[in-house]
Amino acid sequence: MTKGKITYARRLAAALSFYCALALIVCGALQAQTPSARLIKGSQQIVRQETTPPRVRAPELAGGRGWLNTDRPLTLAALRGRVVLLDFWTYGCINCIHIIPDLKRLEAKYANELVVIGVHSAKFENERETDNIRRIILRYELEHPVINDADFMIWQAYAVRAWPTQVLIDPAGYVVGKVEGEGNYEALDALIAKTVAEFRRRGELNEQPLRLALERAKVGNLPLAFPGKVLADAKGDRLFISDSNHNRIVVTKLDGTLIETIGAGARGSADGSLAEATFYRPQGLALDDDKLYVADTENHLIRLVDLTNRRVQTIAGTGKQSREYEARGAARAVALNSPWDLQLVGRTLYVAMAGQHQIWQLDLDKMEISTFAGTGREARTDGAVSEAAFAQPSGLASDKRNLYVADSESNIIRQINLKSANDAAANVRTLAGGDLFEFGDVDGHGDEARLQHPLGLVAYNGKLFIADTYNHKIKQLDPQTGAVATFLGTGRPGQRDGANASFYEPGGLSIASDKLYVADTNNQAIRVIDLKTKQTTTLVIKNLQPPAFLAERTEMSGESTPNVEEIKLESQHLSATARDSALVLNVRLPAGYHLNPSAPQRYKVAIETGANALALVENTATSRQLSGKLTALPLRITLRPLAHGAAELRITATIYYCREDNTGTCKLKTLQWRTPIVITDKADALREIKAEGEIK
Repeated sequence: MTKGKITYARRLAAALSFYCALALIVCGALQAQTPSARLIKGSQQIVRQETTPPRVRAPELAGGRGWLNTDRPLTLAALRGRVVLLDFWTYGCINCIHIIPDLKRLEAKYANELVVIGVHSAKFENERETDNIRRIILRYELEHPVINDADFMIWQAYAVRAWPTQVLIDPAGYVVGKVEGEGNYEALDALIAKTVAEFRRRGELNEQPLRLALERAKVGNLPLAFPGKVLADAKGDRLFISDSNHNRIVVTKLDGTLIETIGAGARGSADGSLAEATFYRPQGLALDDDKLYVADTENHLIRLVDLTNRRVQTIAGTGKQSREYEARGAARAVALNSPWDLQLVGRTLYVAMAGQHQIWQLDLDKMEISTFAGTGREARTDGAVSEAAFAQPSGLASDKRNLYVADSESNIIRQINLKSANDAAANVRTLAGGDLFEFGDVDGHGDEARLQHPLGLVAYNGKLFIADTYNHKIKQLDPQTGAVATFLGTGRPGQRDGANASFYEPGGLSIASDKLYVADTNNQAIRVIDLKTKQTTTLVIKNLQPPAFLAERTEMSGESTPNVEEIKLESQHLSATARDSALVLNVRLPAGYHLNPSAPQRYKVAIETGANALALVENTATSRQLSGKLTALPLRITLRPLAHGAAELRITATIYYCREDNTGTCKLKTLQWRTPIVITDKADALREIKAEGEIK
């Protein structure tokens, strides 16, 4: 960095500190100045400054590797007249996930005045890939532009020191405020309102909505949507799947035969029948005969599904996000914080409280919940359960004597010896892995091994299987020796079956009958590994459809994709003597793909010119334009020549196409044809006009 840039960065940092104080916005506690800084917990101390530094113009958004949710790069110069909120985040960070609802509230409240821009400055190597960021945008339904700041160019330009951080820029292009950490909605709301009012009064506010090209418009709905966890029940021949982004639990037999779905699919926290109850991105599962416990993550609740009485009931949590690190009380009276996984040992349900960086316990007989292990400080610290520290624990397993923890942000696997449910003498120790900023993909022993954001664990025959999520691998750990070895996976995202299988951010594991079931999250699939042969297959769940309202919502919204390909055809001669001719529309899909039957495939045919010479026929009525749902290919539409002369058809087809096994993200393509036609008496004139295309 040049001396001039250093001076500017220091001026900007000073200005940000001042405006933070001026707006009475809470600043974070972590003071590191490198791109590897990580906010642990926000401080409540207000920084105050007596003198006003000169106003500092916001640095331009330069140095990113690509933009998402927009079809063009954005610049602050072009956004002059708008209030801009920069959100510095990294997608594995639970604190960053927690503020997404706040950002959505602000976007809705200031729809015409505010532009939120996500600046994704990745912690992990895996998070630097633009396509991986695209999938997390789909997963968390982000609708604002995001720039991939993988090289920390924008982070450094703004002197950012922690995830998450938001920087507010006024319509004149100057920084007016900065916040770090969670819980800053009210302060941001007040400052945005003040800024909007001031620039509206001055006549310098642009209130035209910014047109975006959302990533969601490029994909279709699948039977599963980012499944987070899975639970296999050998005794009952059942498989329970947290269909997280469909806000439901899918129940199948172990061979994939669909039994039922639990939850209406809409986002919510309503109790009731299996069909009526609602969830919000459920994750961890635990089973006790016909009682299924669900970590209802984004509702901050624990739910009980009674499979005998076929009812869903909330048993822990208030629905509010907890800020307390010393918890004890009636389960329904104590707030939770992003419960991510569950493990049942006897009558104690252990909870990986990812948002609190702790392990909690729920006594199912007394229905009391309390902190079990961890101080709430985000760190790798071993020792007594009351002194140990975790970092976003997200996976649990047990051999009944020990509780094992996938401590995702610390990139390690922990062990807690279960002396008894309430024994403070229980100890936490690290079995293998690195630390908050020590991660990678290295097989080895203990501290020599390297993992990358592991999310899932399962115990089996004295060993542990690990979903090494950001390494796209399944690994095996011997708790006795600390030895970690790759079991399956290439280290690169993919969906190859067989002996040399590949995965894409696997998040959950479970075992039944010598088969390992994998919630292969970013492949939108459940994978099955035969532990005797190491052969991997993709589970096919026949007749499973996404929630019906999703297809209806997409169809009614009229969303289209910017991924449009125009095809200009040569002029075709149509026989004037054939009263009912045909337009035949056909699209060749890539090998191994098919039309998604539940997606809103659409077509539209219009006579652009020559309506006196040609008509479209639907039933017996004629018209200049037809449109509808495309249910199969090829599509035949009746044409009726009316007179000699020229005409031109414009044909549009929006195609959602998916893998034959209905796993992996569906893709979307819009093809448009312009077809000149001449109606003639020539002997070689056609009775069919063909509009054909190919998606490669």
